[in-house]
Amino acid sequence: MNVSLPYAFAVWRRNFAMYRRTWMLNILPNFFEPVFYLLSIGLGVGSYVSRMGGLSYAEFLAPGLVCVAAMNGASFEVTYNIFVRLTFEKQYDAMLTTPIEPDDILAGEVLWAVTRACVYGGCFFVVIAAFGLAPLPRALLAIPVIPLAGLLFAAIGVAFSVHIPTIELFSFYFTLFLTPLFLFADVFFPLAERLSPGWLWVAEALPLLHPVRLARAAFGAPVQPVLLWDVAYVLVLSTVLLAFAARGVRRRLTS
Repeated sequence: MNVSLPYAFAVWRRNFAMYRRTWMLNILPNFFEPVFYLLSIGLGVGSYVSRMGGLSYAEFLAPGLVCVAAMNGASFEVTYNIFVRLTFEKQYDAMLTTPIEPDDILAGEVLWAVTRACVYGGCFFVVIAAFGLAPLPRALLAIPVIPLAGLLFAAIGVAFSVHIPTIELFSFYFTLFLTPLFLFADVFFPLAERLSPGWLWVAEALPLLHPVRLARAAFGAPVQPVLLWDVAYVLVLSTVLLAFAARGVRRRLTS
């Protein structure tokens, strides 16, 4: 990718300017989803589950839901929003009449998606800290995990969005991809206690598992060498998918 940082930041700034007008309408649905899960499952089911992974159930849920909030913030930005700007509003075509190039557009959109992930994940972190579910100051180590999760799901989402022909395919993305990740990525129960060794190897392919495991370690879970694999997974997969997305963006915008 050949990216001009000033031009990429110009794309980011354009999105920020638009977001300031409607941020209340945008942030509430995606932000409150993990809050509702924390309240209903953490406090509801948690009253029947005494301990999970050596923690109260609400404490076990909290770091995973921080990553879910970051995932949601990035995913909605790089799916429907990018597809609409690309296909229906033709905003990127207008940008290309300036010195901005397709790679700058991609970089700016990914940077904006990571920003939104930080807003959602950071706000949710404040909520769980207010509930006493974040063991401060150690839990502050989970904050760098939020942009990592945002980068990963921004890369996944944009790679999907620029290669699909119709907006209806996003229902498959959210229902058959993000929802299973949400349910089977160590957020609600420890996979190591419920899955056989063979299935645990399959679970390692799930993108959400890796930021969740990093966040849980920041919240007090034992620090293990597998965390290095988690960081490498996020960075390598993000790099590969962004390169794949760059090819799609160039094809869509220059053909």
